[in-house]
Amino acid sequence: MAEATKNPDEMSFLDHLEELRWHLIRSILAIVIVGCVAFTMRGFIFDTVLFGPKKMDFPTYQFFCSIATFFKITSEFCADTLPFTIQNRTMAGQFSAHIWTSIWAGFIVSFPYVLWEIWRFISPGLHQNERRHSRGFILVASALFFLGVLFGYYVVAPLSINFLGTYQVSKEVLNEIDISSFIATVRASVIACGIMFELPIIIYFLTKVGLVTPEILKKYRKIALVVVLILSAVITPPDVTSQIVVSIPVLILYQVSIHISKLVVKRDAKKEAKSAQGR
Repeated sequence: MAEATKNPDEMSFLDHLEELRWHLIRSILAIVIVGCVAFTMRGFIFDTVLFGPKKMDFPTYQFFCSIATFFKITSEFCADTLPFTIQNRTMAGQFSAHIWTSIWAGFIVSFPYVLWEIWRFISPGLHQNERRHSRGFILVASALFFLGVLFGYYVVAPLSINFLGTYQVSKEVLNEIDISSFIATVRASVIACGIMFELPIIIYFLTKVGLVTPEILKKYRKIALVVVLILSAVITPPDVTSQIVVSIPVLILYQVSIHISKLVVKRDAKKEAKSAQGR
């Protein structure tokens, strides 16, 4: 019996691993390059961006202060300064903070390219019509990520900093925040919201592989609400207002995800019907 000829387009498992390795290398290289650029922009990254939510002229504080002034309510958002200082308590603390902040900045800015590398790896396994319908994947996913980053930076981070930075169990205890703790608060707010805003994209692919259906999303809507509230409590200070502010866009994204799942199921059903008629 003649040996079956191997399709030259087919790749072995090791070939796929090698391909994945190069996609990861290029992604990491992009993050490092952008991170090096961010490293040289120390003044802008730290004084303007990172320490922006510590200053009371930050747009978020001005917005809430104007609302409080309109309703003639006394608010901490209208204070002149936040009652805490940022300190460094380790010898290499500031240098370490500079390096890691630059790397995270590189990841955020390079996110569209990283997505493009991921797309280049998975797209050969898709059918031609699936690739055609998914052309806007990088654009939509990047837009959602940056929207989440902006939401985290302008809403979650300042609310967290204002609440936690002004909270005192006693006047005897001064808030002297370590630089690593302050940066971690801002970073967690920004990255968590950026990933959280990718929910519609995640639901799209989970629906494509059959792990999620619109019926499942509707059935567990109440459970999802509880999960959203828990996540909001994790990434925001423990006050009701902040949790509600964070929960609203996530719940909207969850509802959008249900509609996306419906569209995917309808489209797949039409494909199956056409293929059945063609037999």
